[in-house]
Amino acid sequence: MTCNSDTTKTKTKSSFSSSATQKFWDGMAKKYSDQPIADVPSYEKKLEITRGYLRPDMNVVEIGCGTGGTSLLHAPYVKTIHATDISANMIDIARKKAEEEGVTNVTFERASVDELKKEDGSVDVVLGLSILHLLEDKEGAVRRVHGMLKPQGLFVTSTVCAADMGVGTKVLLNTVVRAGQFFGLLPNFGIFSKTELEESFKRNGFDIEYEWRPSRDKAAFIIAKKKT
Repeated sequence: MTCNSDTTKTKTKSSFSSSATQKFWDGMAKKYSDQPIADVPSYEKKLEITRGYLRPDMNVVEIGCGTGGTSLLHAPYVKTIHATDISANMIDIARKKAEEEGVTNVTFERASVDELKKEDGSVDVVLGLSILHLLEDKEGAVRRVHGMLKPQGLFVTSTVCAADMGVGTKVLLNTVVRAGQFFGLLPNFGIFSKTELEESFKRNGFDIEYEWRPSRDKAAFIIAKKKT
């Protein structure tokens, strides 16, 4: 894992492979699906803001969709959603939800960001919610999203920017999480600031369209627009 923060530039490599990451999240799928949303008001605000940018003719991709809840909630506002996740068990749960709710314009696929096959310039909006801080190659993922988006397409993100958080959170990440990664027990968790995340977007051809964060200990909600 590469960890970039305001206070340290040390690099620690996670021993987790892609298959181990998939296995980890497969094991978490049922618990993840059953777990209630921690901050309902913030989640609902993000849904509302996102829908202000959606149109009925749009084709949307979601990376790191988990068990599909957000894609299913946005489905009535767009033409199609192609939702992906590295975990097969997460995708199985998402498909069952879609079937139970009668949603027909959302397709689910087990795929990492690297495995996702989309033609350049073919997508109107990409959703990346609670995913960028979990990727080993965040920069590569941002470039990949930029490629698949149409000119002025939108990348809607919600990202834990741990470098901005309180001292207690930083101590936890610098001890328990890094130790777990070193011994191959935990998947990647990137440590970077909101400013560093925005710089990553700008480096890779995006302008910041909108940003909001309830507090420094909460995820940063950023909508980035692909430059023409």
